[in-house]
Amino acid sequence: MSSIFTTLQKLAPQHALSRLAGHVASSQSPILKSLLINQFSKIYKVDLSEAQRSDPADYKSFNDFFTRTLAPDARPMVDREELLACPADGQVSQAGRIEQGQLLQAKGHTYSLNSLAGVLAEGFDGGDFCTIYLAPKDYHRIHLPFSGRLNATLAIPGALFSVNGHTENNISGLFARNERLVCRFETPFGPMLIILVGAMIVASIATDWEGPQSPYQREILTHYDLSYGRGDSIGQFLLGSTVICCFPPNTVELAQTIKTGNTVRMGQALGSVTPNP
Repeated sequence: MSSIFTTLQKLAPQHALSRLAGHVASSQSPILKSLLINQFSKIYKVDLSEAQRSDPADYKSFNDFFTRTLAPDARPMVDREELLACPADGQVSQAGRIEQGQLLQAKGHTYSLNSLAGVLAEGFDGGDFCTIYLAPKDYHRIHLPFSGRLNATLAIPGALFSVNGHTENNISGLFARNERLVCRFETPFGPMLIILVGAMIVASIATDWEGPQSPYQREILTHYDLSYGRGDSIGQFLLGSTVICCFPPNTVELAQTIKTGNTVRMGQALGSVTPNP
């Protein structure tokens, strides 16, 4: 069954389907947007009590609902100076060490950081990474784990395979094949990568700064000098996917809760900065 699903993924007009879904999701038709929001909330058991706007009627479109902001007290932020904050709600797909330039995608499957992050990949071999999958019901805004300055982004065009257990196990280099935006920040402990990976039925990746608009037609390297604090919003998915965080060697210790299959919430401890010897 998984091989059939994988084959269908490869044959499907991924970008055309995703753009069509994006067009429907952005519609402000009261009937259509209400139908989409109500059915989606019912199927995925969305908890709007955590949202800043708890009434479905207050949203202009399905996309407005999908990228909803949370109530101010819905996600307590770590407060100790040395802690990193989880960037998103979701489930830990994989986490661990970047060994010989390779990250773990699924059991028995690895892919290279160079193929994932291109020219922004330097300085992370031997460091740590974590991959967080955002399910449809999750809060879909992305926040910065630690204070730093945005130095550069690399927009990389690609496929839009769905991200789930089947594709992670059966599509080699899945995250390095999908459309993605690589964001490189400079922090007090060194460089940090936050990589936003697109997927099937994703209308777009959006950032809180001006930059290339997805879908990306070619690789675009853009330089910045923008300062962000821990927990600041940096972007969002319009119809969800995956965030990958990478840290340089001997700088960060991931929290014990950051294990494959664990549910995480934005603002909880992702790890801690290792003191200099």
